[in-house]
Amino acid sequence: MTNPISKVWSLLVSIWQRANRPAKYLSIGFLTLGGFVAGVIFWGGFNTALELTNTEEFCISCHEMRDNVFSELQSTIHYSNRSGVRATCPDCHVPHNWTDKIARKMQASKEVYGKIFGTISTREKFLEQRRRLAGHEWERLSANDSLECRNCHSAESMDITAQGSRAATAHQQFLFTGEKTCIDCHKGIAHELPDMTGVPGWK
Repeated sequence: MTNPISKVWSLLVSIWQRANRPAKYLSIGFLTLGGFVAGVIFWGGFNTALELTNTEEFCISCHEMRDNVFSELQSTIHYSNRSGVRATCPDCHVPHNWTDKIARKMQASKEVYGKIFGTISTREKFLEQRRRLAGHEWERLSANDSLECRNCHSAESMDITAQGSRAATAHQQFLFTGEKTCIDCHKGIAHELPDMTGVPGWK
């Protein structure tokens, strides 16, 4: 009677030997399946790494973010509010659509450069650069029609009757008509404003 372990071992050796032969001995189906499995493994690993870099924990792992902009966020309605819905760093700074997200991640590679060379490694350096850094975000949000804001706040679901008269009028006149986008009026909604001298629409 043949030993079952011996049979399994022989089968594994046979498969290994076949897999090591030139491709002409393998079927197209086997090669396709192998490519598919390798693709799934690569794609899964890539997306896992992408999502790990898309968390608040990752963002504030650098003290530049934790000690400056994150500490400011904690005192705003986006962090703590009556409904218990919290906006995290990537909710506002990373688009949700996959292609836009990848483009944003590529742009963010400059932040790695800044981390390595200590561009804003101290509070003083951060404050010196604050107006320039904020300007980059305002320009980005203006260019994409405040896409990240609109992921949570849509004009279609906005009940202006529940808003103050000033806000309701501004939304009807500027937002609903497309004349302005969210960031034009809501700079500083989650972070302290820099010196706004020279910023259009601000006195």
